[in-house]
Amino acid sequence: MASDLKPVPDRVSCASLVDAMGRVHGHRAHIVGLVSPAPRKLFGPAATIAYLPYRDDIPHAEFGDLFGQAVGDRPAGTVLVLSSGGYSDVSHGGGTKLSRLEHTHAAGVLADGRLRDFGQLGAYGFATWCRGEATRWGGDIAMPYAVNVAVEVGGVCVVPGDYVYADASGAVVIPGGSLRRVIDEALKIEAEDARTAEGILGEYRPPS
Repeated sequence: MASDLKPVPDRVSCASLVDAMGRVHGHRAHIVGLVSPAPRKLFGPAATIAYLPYRDDIPHAEFGDLFGQAVGDRPAGTVLVLSSGGYSDVSHGGGTKLSRLEHTHAAGVLADGRLRDFGQLGAYGFATWCRGEATRWGGDIAMPYAVNVAVEVGGVCVVPGDYVYADASGAVVIPGGSLRRVIDEALKIEAEDARTAEGILGEYRPPS
């Protein structure tokens, strides 16, 4: 199924997927307030890194080690999801640390915190969505702690293996087990909207 999912971002919009999630599931699935240094559509299965408030008495691994654990041996096409640890206004990484996504051909990163080095991130081939640009290092405020656990991003629960779609309008998180059903429903919604738009146009056509 993976190969026929590649054109999904070009076939449906984020809004249609959000509406489809509303028909298939009852929980919140949409995330708003995201920005990007180079707005590109993002789509792929989620791998998560949970951030926590920094403590100097708790051993924690380096970001690079946790990144390798999160994406595993098949990182290509993965969406790396970073939770905020309660600090969405501080940096959770930058162009150097996140260059790992470029080297592993990951689809991109969705961060519920700020990121540094927008110029560098925007030049990479992967998509970047976050809460804004930061200048100060944030490692003494929020620390990466656990990988591939359920995390909260913008009021939405993200579970490893969920599919993440993001574009300039926002993001939506789709359970992996419901992906095909949600996509089919989104395509129906797109068709319904097209018929509605055609009907509205007909109201304003001059009589023949």
